[in-house]
Amino acid sequence: MERGSLGSVLRSDTAAELDWVKRVSIVKDVARALFYMHHDCVLPIVHRDITVRASPRIFTKGIARLLKPDSSNWTMLAGTRGYLAPELAYTMRVTTQCDAYSFGVVTLELLIGEYGEVLISILSSSPINDGFVKDVLDRRLLVPKGQVAD
Repeated sequence: MERGSLGSVLRSDTAAELDWVKRVSIVKDVARALFYMHHDCVLPIVHRDITVRASPRIFTKGIARLLKPDSSNWTMLAGTRGYLAPELAYTMRVTTQCDAYSFGVVTLELLIGEYGEVLISILSSSPINDGFVKDVLDRRLLVPKGQVAD
């Protein structure tokens, strides 16, 4: 990101410059990177800290971990609060699904334009099942149309 982390861009006055095409592109790029790390490496790599607050690198040497097929893959709790899969906190077993959970949180943040406690507040006060997803999309942007909406 030109102005630092994705989180700093989302909370800035210039967040609207990150239009739907760019946001969808970010989601796709992170999904491709995670697919590569989880499925195409000889030993799967789990990132363990996918957030909007970090630098835009998908692979960091800090807490990324190789998954060994004949191991329980027990781990110390690592990652950013709010992005950790709940089952990781209970089982202390790291899996690729832990990254999938974090990826889902980041995707919601990109769609809604908020993160952290504000995101949780929006999601808990907006009954999406009774309304439409477009009702919780980032209001700084026009509702996506055409291929982007699809």
